[in-house]
Amino acid sequence: MSNSINVYQQRPSTGNGQSPLFHADLDQLLGKGPAKAGVALREKKLLGHLVLRGDAKDPAFAGGVHKALGLELPSALMLVAAGETSLQWLAPDEWLLIVPSGTELTVEQTLRAALDGQHISIVNVSGGQTLLELTGPKVREVLMKSTSYDVHPSNFPVGKAVGTHFAKSQLVIRHTGEDTWELLVRRSFADYIWLWLQDASAEFGLAIKA
Repeated sequence: MSNSINVYQQRPSTGNGQSPLFHADLDQLLGKGPAKAGVALREKKLLGHLVLRGDAKDPAFAGGVHKALGLELPSALMLVAAGETSLQWLAPDEWLLIVPSGTELTVEQTLRAALDGQHISIVNVSGGQTLLELTGPKVREVLMKSTSYDVHPSNFPVGKAVGTHFAKSQLVIRHTGEDTWELLVRRSFADYIWLWLQDASAEFGLAIKA
């Protein structure tokens, strides 16, 4: 059976889609934070989010993914990235692929073609979650307030990604740079996480960046 079936454009063809934090009007807060904020926040909104499932032990699957994306399948609790595209391990047979806004249909079609004939699943979950990028010298302190997971550099190096409790909710913490972290947030939790981050960052200063 061909892997190209049931693939269609889910992004609105007219107008602008609304991100999970659309109502927060983050654009209106640009430049209004402290000049030397310890934490800077940016919503990496409306990216393409695809959940890929397949057999990591099958060389044909791993090879097909590499052919389509130019990325190797990451090992447990890790992610790999090239530019704005990242591939994150979720479970032994499951990965989250994040791609630039508007490219998710083409990427899915390319993946399906490269994995044609294999037993796989690709699900577009773009509308159900968002990425919040946190940068700055005090981000780790904010994370330490928010989660019981050990974010010390010896336990949470760059390239690691973990699903864990955060405040009174759950999300995925991704360490993507020395002072850069990402929070993968479900749409239903986005408002709560935004309010929490404002409070947790207050003593360090919080700025919104484009």
